[in-house]
Amino acid sequence: MEIVVCIKQVPDPGHIQLDPKTGTIIRGGVPAIINTVDKNALEAALQLRKINGGRVTVVSMGPPSTVEALQEALALGADRAALASDRAFAGADTLATSVTLAALINKTGPFDLVLCGYSSLDGGTAQVGPQTAAILEVPFFTAVQKMEKSAAGIQVEMETEEGVVAAESSLPALATITKGMNRPRGIRLSEAKKAKNKELFTYDLQGLGLSDDQVGEKGSGVCMVEVLPLPAGRDAEIISGEPEEIAGKIQGEIMKLGLQSRGGNK
Repeated sequence: MEIVVCIKQVPDPGHIQLDPKTGTIIRGGVPAIINTVDKNALEAALQLRKINGGRVTVVSMGPPSTVEALQEALALGADRAALASDRAFAGADTLATSVTLAALINKTGPFDLVLCGYSSLDGGTAQVGPQTAAILEVPFFTAVQKMEKSAAGIQVEMETEEGVVAAESSLPALATITKGMNRPRGIRLSEAKKAKNKELFTYDLQGLGLSDDQVGEKGSGVCMVEVLPLPAGRDAEIISGEPEEIAGKIQGEIMKLGLQSRGGNK
């Protein structure tokens, strides 16, 4: 199987701050990591390769420093990597990002399966995977928690609001992976040594055959107007004791607030 995994380098959530003037995330001096659920997607690809053979290619869009994330993915076991990096790509919304990723995926050659993390820590839209699939013109699955190759192509189980849904598709296809699907591996010394000799390609706007009105801010239909921090949480009180005791204390607190239950004292 030829499997492509899309990864994103994001600011470490523990160090994120907002610029009070611009309302945007301050990225300078903030440690960068691979988007956590993208590692689940990579782990899923590596497990599929182990069972079915083939090759795993990791791709990403970002500044030159994104090479570090790709090198980590190679050290985790991916076979090769490709980066889309150009100033023209800056300021992209999810659609312009998907256009760039789709061009990069096609540049790496024919593929059977594209895997993405369900959503990113810094955006959280869960739009890039489905949009990329639409541009590539392949079927897609979202919020996949289980996946295996089948006679028809690929068989998955997806998390939905109604419960778990099983589905199947021919290949090529795309799937977005949830954190519950697996436990990502750590870097092994043997793979880290191999990573130094693995291929890592970089493409700019011209190399991908795109125009500047398709990517970055010019290719975006959505712009960020303002980012606001979440309001500070309310104070909380931990109530301990036996179940009946805890229930009595909660009822007492509710009565103090004058919020009598409609159901009486049940």
